[in-house]
Amino acid sequence: MSRRLVASVLVSSVVLSACGGAPESDASSTAVTVQLGPEGIAVAQPTMLASGPILSGALVADRTAQIRAEVPGSVLQVLRDPGAVVAAGTSLAKIDDRAISDQFLSARSGVAASEAAADLAARELARAEKLGAAGAIAERDLENARRADLVAKTALYDARARLAQAQKQVDATNVLTPYAGIVSERFVNPGDVVAPGAPLFVVIDPATMKLEAAVPAAQLAQVRVGAPVRFAVTGYPGQTFEGRIASINPAADPQTRQVRLTVRIPNSGNRLVAGLFAEGRVASDAREALTVPEAAVDRRGLAPAVVRLRNGVTERIEVVLGARDEAADRVEITRGLAAGDTILVGAALGISAGTPLRVSPPSDTAARGN
Repeated sequence: MSRRLVASVLVSSVVLSACGGAPESDASSTAVTVQLGPEGIAVAQPTMLASGPILSGALVADRTAQIRAEVPGSVLQVLRDPGAVVAAGTSLAKIDDRAISDQFLSARSGVAASEAAADLAARELARAEKLGAAGAIAERDLENARRADLVAKTALYDARARLAQAQKQVDATNVLTPYAGIVSERFVNPGDVVAPGAPLFVVIDPATMKLEAAVPAAQLAQVRVGAPVRFAVTGYPGQTFEGRIASINPAADPQTRQVRLTVRIPNSGNRLVAGLFAEGRVASDAREALTVPEAAVDRRGLAPAVVRLRNGVTERIEVVLGARDEAADRVEITRGLAAGDTILVGAALGISAGTPLRVSPPSDTAARGN
């Protein structure tokens, strides 16, 4: 931009020289018109100004399952790879169940034997009670029959518990997904020997994402559960997503004085993926205000000021600033400007007040660039 300004001045000087110059009195009264590209101006305009705390962090899936082996054995099959979409109860892998099946068969046989013994003990107790009622057997024999029935029932309960545990072990050899989602990671291959607790898969549910962030304790009054959060995500330029605060940690970090909170974001169409960086703002206070870009404010003097372009001439105007929207990089002007005022931004703030200035149309600028 500085080169453009210098070039404009040189062009104007060449034009004056080519015209043979002007009388000295006219030359002293004629100011050089500076040309400026459209990127060097902005317009003061009413916008929605948000002043809530800024949040940033990486997105993670709201539900993530770390699936681990529950039984030891060799992995016979791996049925799903990372990226596979799975329904609840989908089989992911199979573990060798031969040793566990033997235990299951033994437990089932134990249940059958215990059921037969319990049935026999129950019949013996019924017979003993009838004889006892008739006074045909001693009280001691009746107590022995009752004790035998209790022991048989206890043995049956234990056998059934062993069978249920064996059945659970057999079922665990078929690794299933706990809910519908997407396989994110796979840690095993066919032939691997795994022990209980060994990681097998990671399954995520992409239907809802969450953002875990923190705000300074001084801004805690500006956040509440249920408050909307609007944010941008890496990979989706120009698009805005919205979530809501789901929880606020009841304790601040003693080192940073930050309070952690969780924002849940609906993920329709599974557009968002875990790991993307998100940055946004809690919409705790949103109102319409007259704003300008931060780059339009000159803070080098005693009071902030802007350079306004009016009737083709620049003028320096002191302004009073209000709230700042850091996410949008805009600042509120409470006094000094009106809606629709054209102001200079960036390096153009170096143009002196009283300078005639003409803004080049975008097409002219593009042609000069080419």
